[in-house]
Amino acid sequence: MNLKEYVAGRLAGITPLEKNDILGLLALPPTDDMGDLAFPCFALAKTFRKAPPMIAAELAASYAPDEWVEKAEAVGGYLNFYFKREAVAKSVISDVLSKGKAYGTDTLGENKTVLVEYSSPNIAKPFHVGHLYSTAVGNALANIYEALGYNVQRLNHLGDWGTQFGKLICAYKRWGDKETIEKDPINELLKIYVRFHNEAEEDPALEDEARHYFKLLEEGDEEATALWTWFREVSLREFKSTYDRLGIAFDSYNGEAFYGDKMAAVVDELKEKDLLVESEGAQIVDLSDEGLPPCLLLKSDGATIYATRDVTAALYRKQHYDFYKNIYVVGLPQSLHFKQIFAVLKKMGYDCADDCVHVGFGTVKLSDGKLSTRGGKVVLLEDVLKESVARTEAKIREAGIVTEDVEEISEKIGVGAVLYAFLHNSREKDIVFSWEDMLDFEGESAPYVQYSYARGKSILRRAEESGKLPESFCVTDEEYALIKALDGLNAAIRDSAEKNEPFVVNRYVTNLARCFNKFYNTSSILKEEGDVRAFRLALCEAACIGIQNALGLLGIQTVEQM
Repeated sequence: MNLKEYVAGRLAGITPLEKNDILGLLALPPTDDMGDLAFPCFALAKTFRKAPPMIAAELAASYAPDEWVEKAEAVGGYLNFYFKREAVAKSVISDVLSKGKAYGTDTLGENKTVLVEYSSPNIAKPFHVGHLYSTAVGNALANIYEALGYNVQRLNHLGDWGTQFGKLICAYKRWGDKETIEKDPINELLKIYVRFHNEAEEDPALEDEARHYFKLLEEGDEEATALWTWFREVSLREFKSTYDRLGIAFDSYNGEAFYGDKMAAVVDELKEKDLLVESEGAQIVDLSDEGLPPCLLLKSDGATIYATRDVTAALYRKQHYDFYKNIYVVGLPQSLHFKQIFAVLKKMGYDCADDCVHVGFGTVKLSDGKLSTRGGKVVLLEDVLKESVARTEAKIREAGIVTEDVEEISEKIGVGAVLYAFLHNSREKDIVFSWEDMLDFEGESAPYVQYSYARGKSILRRAEESGKLPESFCVTDEEYALIKALDGLNAAIRDSAEKNEPFVVNRYVTNLARCFNKFYNTSSILKEEGDVRAFRLALCEAACIGIQNALGLLGIQTVEQM
């Protein structure tokens, strides 16, 4: 039962406002003792030509109690609604228990396709901690849209083309060893790539050699193509190992190279529509009427760049997927780039530009100097995950709170802690890693939420029976707070999708865990009997379902014991 919609529907019958307008105005009161929902009457002052407090009083008098609403009370310029606790409890808990893993989902996006492009590391380069921001946010958004019924396609737009591959081919032919690279692909490829740059400083002729190899690659030379294919395969194999650890999978790994043979047609179309303008030998699209700098699409030597590939990719995706929404989870510094891409699409006459969305995110900093480098240059995600799991296991063993499956539990908690840290705040905020905060079992962290779930499951295991809602029962303040928190999952999912902000779901599940722990600490469960025991067990089971479902949307696993 969506009580917010129910109240909005009733208010629409006694006010001149439409239901959707009322829904946008209804809000939670600042404190629980002021009711469950508040309607500000200020929006009616002009229509009724009365002071808001007087309007609130009149509406309160005309709003009769019913099966859901205990009373409607005027408080200043607000009309506050108090729901019948028992009715709400029965509705929410029954809904959660009957839907189980499907609780929180709906069919809002049925028959609509949403594309989410995220992660997108560069071939032959390390998967560093910065990549996790895109990976965590993108995966959570994909899960969230899927929960709303959309057909979600997860796209990994690999950085697998460009002049750097000419350099890598040159480096491999001079210093590479296939057997060594097969054992440790990313690190070994990075070593010879770095060596190329060091050697090229002393011997500039190497740069010409690299350009020659990239030209061969562009022309489809058999040897150059075979090497490029191998570099891609061994890199992707290592990336997939990291994705497996994070519980992440993609529907497509089509990277920049995939669009290589499709760009010429797009360039021809731009020329046919008189959109390309020569500028210092290069070809641009003038976007001054959009208040944007020109978008460079062809360099003076005729070579394509990122923008050419991105315009081509967007058009391919529209044709191939007929997307409802095309989301790019890419860092905030690329905001201008995507504004230009979407503007070019619009100038070409493609309305799908309006359905393309850049979801930007901030940067990552680590406060722990010990984890700031490996070789002084990058922070590898592999190192962060290993450190998090190791610290988690040390904490668990020190506390003696788990006797079996310590390694498996530590893996889930340690990886979950890292993901939670990236999804804890608005994605546009920078992240400063703090191990103490990230692995805090008492504060806002994945371990805290996972521990809440494990607590609930422990109670259910010891009870040996499932909770059933009795015909009649009383609801305490702590129980009602937990029920109201539990009821908000679908609203959190919708809000998260509307804003493209996974932290909304993170905030929901953290609050749910907090409410559950307050209930756990103030309410006896297993020592009770009869209706009280049955009700509280049902509430405990429902809370576990809510926590597990919400964490799952964030890509975080639950553990049965901690």
